[in-house]
Amino acid sequence: MKLFLFDHCPFCVRAMMLTGLKQLEVEWVYLLNHDVQSRLDKIGANQVPILQKPDGSYMAESLDIVAYLDHVDGQPVLLPSTQQAAIQHYLTESAYSSSRLLFPRDVCLGLPEFASDAAVDWFTQRKSAIIGISFDEALANTKTYLEGLYKCWPLLEDIRLPSSLDNRLSYDDVLLFPGLRNLTMVKGIEFSPHIRRYIDEVAQLTGVHLYAEVAL
Repeated sequence: MKLFLFDHCPFCVRAMMLTGLKQLEVEWVYLLNHDVQSRLDKIGANQVPILQKPDGSYMAESLDIVAYLDHVDGQPVLLPSTQQAAIQHYLTESAYSSSRLLFPRDVCLGLPEFASDAAVDWFTQRKSAIIGISFDEALANTKTYLEGLYKCWPLLEDIRLPSSLDNRLSYDDVLLFPGLRNLTMVKGIEFSPHIRRYIDEVAQLTGVHLYAEVAL
């Protein structure tokens, strides 16, 4: 199997989590961010992740890919979601600050999907339009956006740790972890002790790398 993805994409991280959690033999193929045609050729849509199954066919939609990978060996391991409403509330409340912290950093860390100037330019133009400011301005206001993000931490203080579930993961983790993992690319970010432990536990179980060593 092959997984076509971007390293920074939260939807892609969902699939990455399952390949690591279950130790599946899945080749990760990083696409250039601006190479829309390669996505259209596979699934007729400009989206990632894309999974190429053993029969050569492709599938999209991150949660469908997660379910497929969880069941591919006949031994599913993910628990059902029990805290989806709380997680969605956090994602909604934190979106403004998170996007302004992450978009500018996505293109600065040497990620494979931004290996060309064209890929960086394509992403920069589209994402700066979404947040309504330049990436330079967003970076300059990091402190303000961190303050906004910190106000959201209490929304996650009741999120269950994998260690409280016999080191098992659930669909709650598939929804929550990718965004928190990406926030590790913000240098100096201060997670609450509970959230820090949550990130570390899920990363350990899935093998998904964090960004602390290259944080900006």
